[in-house]
Amino acid sequence: MIEFLSPVSKKVVAHKEVLPEGTLGKQIEVHRKNGDLPNLKGVGFAILGVLENRKDVDYIGEEIKLDAFRKSFYSLYPGNWRKKIVDLGDIPNGATPEDTYFAFKTVIAALLQKKIIPLILGGSQDVLYAQYRAYDTIGKMVNMVNVDAHFDLGDAEKPITNKSYVGRIIVDEPYNLFNYSVVGYQSFFNPPGEIELMNKLYFDAYRLGEIMADVSVVEPILRDADIVSVDSTAIKGSELSYKNSASPNGFDSREICAIARYAGISNRVSSFGVYELKNFEAAKSGAMLIAQVFWYFVEGVNFRVSDEDFTDERYYSIYKVPIEDEVLVFKKSHKTGRWWIEIPFISEVDTKLKKHTLLPCTYSEYVGATNQEIPERWIKARRKNEV
Repeated sequence: MIEFLSPVSKKVVAHKEVLPEGTLGKQIEVHRKNGDLPNLKGVGFAILGVLENRKDVDYIGEEIKLDAFRKSFYSLYPGNWRKKIVDLGDIPNGATPEDTYFAFKTVIAALLQKKIIPLILGGSQDVLYAQYRAYDTIGKMVNMVNVDAHFDLGDAEKPITNKSYVGRIIVDEPYNLFNYSVVGYQSFFNPPGEIELMNKLYFDAYRLGEIMADVSVVEPILRDADIVSVDSTAIKGSELSYKNSASPNGFDSREICAIARYAGISNRVSSFGVYELKNFEAAKSGAMLIAQVFWYFVEGVNFRVSDEDFTDERYYSIYKVPIEDEVLVFKKSHKTGRWWIEIPFISEVDTKLKKHTLLPCTYSEYVGATNQEIPERWIKARRKNEV
C-alpha cells in the first residue's frame, strides 16, 4: 500500500515539533517522506487522508487541504489510551476518480487485515463507496451507518456522485451490505421517492429532531455497525463554518461528539471516516471540532468492553415478552447493561446472515415491548430476512 500514500505536509511536521510534551502530536508516528512508512506493529489507529473530490456535484476545481485538521488533532492531549496512533499521510488524486477509489480501497483493506482502524479524513463522500468495497476481502455481510442529512441513494444507473453513491453500494456485486442506516436526515433535503425506497428496503432512518431529543438512541444502531461515516455538512453551519456548510440546521458540537463516542465504544466498528471536508485554514474552530470528533471516537474505542459472549449465562439475563403471536427474547449484559433482542431467522439462503441473530436495542424498546409495542427495528430486520 505504500505506493499509494504521500507524506504528511512539511508544515504539519514542523507544527508537530513545537507542540507541548504529552500532546498527541508528540506521540503519533508520522509518514514524513516517500517510501518510509511508520512501523505498523502494535498500532490501533491509522490517520488517512483521501483528497478525491472530483465527483462532488458542486466541484469547480477546488483542492482539499487537510493540514488544519491534523494540526488541531495533534494539539489535543490523549486520554488514558492503550492503542497507538500513526498518520499514514494522504492518498492523492489518481488520473481518474476510479483510480483513487482503487488506491483507497487497497489501503483500507490492508489496514483491516492488520486489525488497524482507519481514521479517514475524506473529500467528497462518494469515496465511501471505496471504503465499503474494501470489505470485499473479509467475506462477511457488513452494516453501514451514515451520519448525514441526506440518504445519498441516487440512481444506480447514473454516474456516481457524492449525492448518489449508496445506490451503487446496493446493486454492485459482490453484495455485502446487510443494513444501511442514516442518522440525522432532514426531510426537506430528500426526495419523497428516496424516503419511500428506504422503507421498502427496510433500512433504518432517524430524523435529526429524533436524535436531538435523545442522542442515546443512536447507541444500538452504531453498536451494530461495521462502517461509520460522518458527512461534515450534517453539522449545523454555526458550529462548523458558514463558508463550508450551507445548512443552518444540523447536529451541534456536543451531539456530534457524543455520536462519535458511541461509534467508538461499539465492538464492531472497524473503520470511521469524516467526509465532505474542505479547506478549513480560515475556519480553525471547524477544524478543531472535526479533530474533537476523532478524539471522542478514539476515546470510545479505548473504552470498549467485550459483552457479546452469550454462551455463558452468568454474564447475561434473558427476558421473554409475549406480544401478539410472538415471544420476543431480550438479553441484557451484566457487564455493561446493554440490551439485545433475538431475530428469528427463517431464510436459509445466505448463511452469512447467521451472525446477525442478535440485534442491539435499548432498554426503552424492552419497556415498549412489555406494553405490547413491537420494536420497529426488529420488524425491519425480520422482514429483510424473509424477502
